[in-house]
Amino acid sequence: MDAEPTHSMIAKIRLALAATLGLVAGFAPAPTVLADPLPSGAYLAGRTASLASDFGAAKRYYTEAVARDPGNLRLLENALVAYVGLGDIDGGRPIARQLVDKGTESQLAGLVMLAANLKSGDFDAVESAFDAGASYSPLIDGLVRGWALLGQGRMSDASAQFDEVSSSGAMADFGQYHKALALAVVGDFEGADAILSQGSGAAARVSRGALVAHAQILSQLERNAEALEMLNDALQGASDPRLEALRDRIEAGETVAYDFITTAQDGAAEVFYALASALRPEASAQHTLLYARMAEYLRPDSLDILLLSAELLEDMGQFDLATATYDKVPRDHPGFYSAESGRAQALYSAGKPDAAVEVLKQLAKSRPEIPNIHISLGDMLRREERYEEAATAYDRALDLLPDPQPTHWFIYYARGIVHERIDDWPQAEADFRKALELSPGQPLVLNYLGYSLVEKREKLDEALAMIEQAVEARPNDGYITDSLGWVLYRLGRYAEAVVPMERAVELLPVDPIVNDHLGDVYWMVGRKLEAEFQWKRALSFDPEPEEEKRIRRKLEVGLDQVLEDEGEMAVSQNGN
Repeated sequence: MDAEPTHSMIAKIRLALAATLGLVAGFAPAPTVLADPLPSGAYLAGRTASLASDFGAAKRYYTEAVARDPGNLRLLENALVAYVGLGDIDGGRPIARQLVDKGTESQLAGLVMLAANLKSGDFDAVESAFDAGASYSPLIDGLVRGWALLGQGRMSDASAQFDEVSSSGAMADFGQYHKALALAVVGDFEGADAILSQGSGAAARVSRGALVAHAQILSQLERNAEALEMLNDALQGASDPRLEALRDRIEAGETVAYDFITTAQDGAAEVFYALASALRPEASAQHTLLYARMAEYLRPDSLDILLLSAELLEDMGQFDLATATYDKVPRDHPGFYSAESGRAQALYSAGKPDAAVEVLKQLAKSRPEIPNIHISLGDMLRREERYEEAATAYDRALDLLPDPQPTHWFIYYARGIVHERIDDWPQAEADFRKALELSPGQPLVLNYLGYSLVEKREKLDEALAMIEQAVEARPNDGYITDSLGWVLYRLGRYAEAVVPMERAVELLPVDPIVNDHLGDVYWMVGRKLEAEFQWKRALSFDPEPEEEKRIRRKLEVGLDQVLEDEGEMAVSQNGN
């Protein structure tokens, strides 16, 4: 089990990111001057693929280009980016070796060789490279060197190296965290506990990993009661299958083995993973993925590393690669459900909704006790307009939450939407009001419930007050602003509807429904030419077929005739 660094830890190590970001910038595919014009087509195709983060295509095209122009260093560098993006570090190693042997200053080639030496256990080569002045990043050098020293069996030197890292203010906690992990690797659980327990009465949490590692260490020290208290404090009712599985084992009296970090390779992988996590908000997904892939290469069984790589691939739109990465998580892993949930989302984003739904359905059968799975299934079914099935999924989730908390408002809101769509308004209204009970003033709920009440001609004064409150909370939300204008229109307060409806069009200028609504409001206040203009604009934005038919009818005969044909009239201002 690995873990993402906490916000406080990331904030500290970001202080040392400037140099790293400079190195990362060099990883991007660079324009190439070709010695031979023959491979230019392959090069251009490879560069196009690289810019689209299509690493598979980039690998093929750059390999072809390199075969035609083997001495071109830029082609080699760009090919290496593609190999690493695919997670094929071993496949990219010969390219990295060429770049290093040719004396280039390729940071990526250096990192690939570093990772390959760590993977093979050639810690002497790693140490020799550092002795020769190799430098990869301020966030890598000292920590990886410490793990390489441990790999050589030089624990005292490794400990001193981590202390040296800790002498930097930005890296102090991180250096001590890795020292604690190294002490645990060699069986010094007392020393590791002393470091992890530093702080005001509780373990100093530099990452979620520190929690897992510390709980395992305490169990090894026959202090299960302390480990159990620490885990319960961390969970506080939250759903985290991996932490829950660890807690349950400790609660049952089991002496849990220490297996968080057990080798120098694991420790180095933790360094790369933490760096990728810290870089993620600062650098592009493609750049960040290169570090995540290094971590994955060193520790391919780490769930958190696999999830990070997969999420980054999703961010780049590489859904097939993301799905393949999620598939690497074994079914018996406590975090398998997290990977399957991610795989389902990747399949959905790749335009395979039926496959995505099936993944979540199977997951719900195998892990029926996890509310989040049923919630995810309900959300996906709702997006697919499979409302009856979605309602069932939300029902199951809420059955598992007999004491709903404020954060659960969205489940009731989502179930309310599906009940409204299947014409079960009493249940829908009850769900919306329960959502408001859990999260008073929630603008999404206020808007949906208020708008629905107006459409049903029910409780109009309350509906208007709800939408006004929603607009106050989110004045720049075009849909909520449109709701206010439309409610006023439905109430027959046409002049008052003009300003909010015009504001809604400013916020959502290409939305067909909002433009159509503004046209209706203009018609009712006598601005008929402007109304026709808005209806024509609405048609240009590809409305739904039924809406398109109605708009064209309004352009032919006017809104008055359409309303008369429909047997509809606007509700008067005092109507209820």
